[in-house]
Amino acid sequence: MKNIAVIGAGTMGNGIAHTFAQNDYKVQLIDVSKDSLNKGIATITKNLDRMVAKEKISEDDKKRTLANITTYTNLVDGVEYANLVVEAATENLDLKLKIFKDLDKFCSNETILASNTSSISITEIAAVTSRPEMVIGMHFMNPVPIMKLVEIIKGYSTSAETYNTVEELSKKLNKVPVEVNDYPGFVANRILMPMINEAVETLYNGVAGVEEIDTVMKLGMAHPMGPLQLADFIGLDVCLSILNVMYDGFKNPKYAPCPLLVNMVMAGKMGVKSGEGFYDYSESRKAETVSKQFTK
Repeated sequence: MKNIAVIGAGTMGNGIAHTFAQNDYKVQLIDVSKDSLNKGIATITKNLDRMVAKEKISEDDKKRTLANITTYTNLVDGVEYANLVVEAATENLDLKLKIFKDLDKFCSNETILASNTSSISITEIAAVTSRPEMVIGMHFMNPVPIMKLVEIIKGYSTSAETYNTVEELSKKLNKVPVEVNDYPGFVANRILMPMINEAVETLYNGVAGVEEIDTVMKLGMAHPMGPLQLADFIGLDVCLSILNVMYDGFKNPKYAPCPLLVNMVMAGKMGVKSGEGFYDYSESRKAETVSKQFTK
């Protein structure tokens, strides 16, 4: 397994491509937008430069990694020789189902199809293909080149052979694979998102301010990042999408997103990516300034 196609050149997609390429896999990075591909390669280059500066890799390692990545805007050409496809498109069910229908048509019968979805059912995705036993979840954590965890999600029909292949591949990337069954939110987000949502509720109810909530969780619970800062980092739209998937999947009101979170997403306040969320990122990508909306 040496040819890896990655669909989506955004934050997760370029991170996944970077990780495979740095470990000497040939990567076909695919996105419908040439601009997104250029930005993705620029991000990978910037991250590699940072690693060179810290003497974690050499200049030759950087050049080799970039040489391992080829970009495509055409799905058919990009997946032609892929042994594994990792879909890292927007967290949207209809889009993912369309992608997997196309992958099933265009990929070799031996190609494993994986999704980096953070909450959507692998079983539902697999059901639109003719190879459900070869569909699996590979949920990488952001930033992908640094974070060790990969949740490997088995759909209802995922075969043991497919799981074992992906588990071994993850280890070759110097990741720690963890087996997870297919339920909304899996493990990471089933636990994380209710905590983030409760932090937003705590702010919404006026119990404490943004910095105060984050400080309590950082100093009291030894979290490296407060939940509101983490929500900004993940993207408030992504948090909302995951909570909606969990709410729809479990029909349990404890997963219902806080009205404040819903309103912020509708207002375009997505966090770091939009320049403002619970914090203001207009001058720095660090959570140093609380958004004016939440200051007294």
